[in-house]
Amino acid sequence: MTEVSADDIAVAAERIAPFIHRTPVMRSGTVDRELGTSVFFKAENFQKVGAFKVRGAINAIRALPATTRGVVTHSSGNHGQALAYAAAVNAIPAWVVMPEDASEVKRSAVRGYGAQVVPCHLAERQAVASRVVNETGATFIHPFDDPRVIAGQGTAAHELLEDVPGLDVLLTPIGGGGLLAGTAIAGRSVAPGISIVGAEPTAVDDAARSLRSGVRQPGEAEPKTIADGLLTGIGALTFPILLAAEAEVVTVTEDSILAAATFFLTRMKILVEPSAATVLAALRTEPDRFRGRRVGAVISGGNTDLGWLRAR
Repeated sequence: MTEVSADDIAVAAERIAPFIHRTPVMRSGTVDRELGTSVFFKAENFQKVGAFKVRGAINAIRALPATTRGVVTHSSGNHGQALAYAAAVNAIPAWVVMPEDASEVKRSAVRGYGAQVVPCHLAERQAVASRVVNETGATFIHPFDDPRVIAGQGTAAHELLEDVPGLDVLLTPIGGGGLLAGTAIAGRSVAPGISIVGAEPTAVDDAARSLRSGVRQPGEAEPKTIADGLLTGIGALTFPILLAAEAEVVTVTEDSILAAATFFLTRMKILVEPSAATVLAALRTEPDRFRGRRVGAVISGGNTDLGWLRAR
């Protein structure tokens, strides 16, 4: 499997359904009035392990042969937690290579699901993961550049489009691009003219530069953003999917991300991690792009130690 289709997403939705939540769609009258639009937030912060990542992890593991000896990945947190949970459900071991500065909340969660955390420097995560694969004989599951993962992530938009017909825009955060790529495939299969938009921190804007230029651009060597789930550069597999879907990216500042995360907590009464808050930051950053349109926005997760709140 080297490509991902809407049929793959439909199969993934059926495969993972027993192991995940069908998350709610939430509204905010304040947001709609402020922006002059209708926004439907798909609340993946209420998902198993607190993030959409479990969708791709479950789909990838359930597609593996029964002889699989375990799984390995590298992750700053949410994919690691998701793979650890998915491995536990399937009774196989998991190793998660995590940057040394990853959130302790996310490291503890990975261990809590029974996986082994392998610390590394951010720039060495792939090399360390390859070493663990060689030592254990386990199978590597990439956080986003894996067709099974992309198909699984696309199930969030698949559900959203079923629950809210007639959307004009689909909006998700973008780091490596697995969620937005799956969203693009799901969205364009239902409504070929639907707009596909990613939200990305200005500090790590390689996806915006890549899609604007038509050439995949390198990620930042030492990225710095409070949206720690979006540190990774756009993937080799996800990039052409997004390019074909004519996806666009809105870049957002650190202050706008903090303001959005605070709004979710204080006004909508839901805990949203900064990476997920980028969707509201994007709506506020370019309101003219969305005004008068029906926007489906995926809140990607809610795993946070609240350090960003203490810093305000």
